[in-house]
Amino acid sequence: MSAEHGDIDLDEHNRELTGSRSITHNRLAARQKMVPRLVAAFVAGVVLGGIGVNELRDSREQRERTASVSLVAVPESAGSAGSDSQGIVQLEGQLAVINAGPAPITVRGATAQRPGVLISATGQSRLLRPGGTGQIDVKLRIECATAFGIEPLSMRFSVETDDKQVREVNYPVALAGSIWHQVAMQPCERRR
Repeated sequence: MSAEHGDIDLDEHNRELTGSRSITHNRLAARQKMVPRLVAAFVAGVVLGGIGVNELRDSREQRERTASVSLVAVPESAGSAGSDSQGIVQLEGQLAVINAGPAPITVRGATAQRPGVLISATGQSRLLRPGGTGQIDVKLRIECATAFGIEPLSMRFSVETDDKQVREVNYPVALAGSIWHQVAMQPCERRR
């Protein structure tokens, strides 16, 4: 029987279900295709985020390494010394500076002062590689009566780090028993 004459088509309900099932099946297939894409996007985000965090950490560690300054300084040599009538000895010498840090540094200057002692760098800046040693020319002014105590002298170094920043660093330098002490004591003892 035909549907035109007011008859009921019993097959019509099955066609609607079949059409509905195909729409549901298409949606399900689209979702199934989307899930791997979402997972891939999530994995890519995690990987890129991990790389970014790792790069940020490496960059921060590199900045800390280039900004880090660690040095050792020891009196190395002394020229002849002369004293004036007031018991003040003047001499020129060299200070050995060792870069104990992880990055190159440029030592731009060095000074130290306490009662009876004045030391200042007179030479040019020195580039020191990690583990490298350089000599700094210094001029010393020492009062015979008060200069050589047992306490180390705090030397202040002006240091340019690899990141082009200038930092002030202090390092204790032992004067008592050093070559500077030995050379300065000769004119001091002559005064007695």
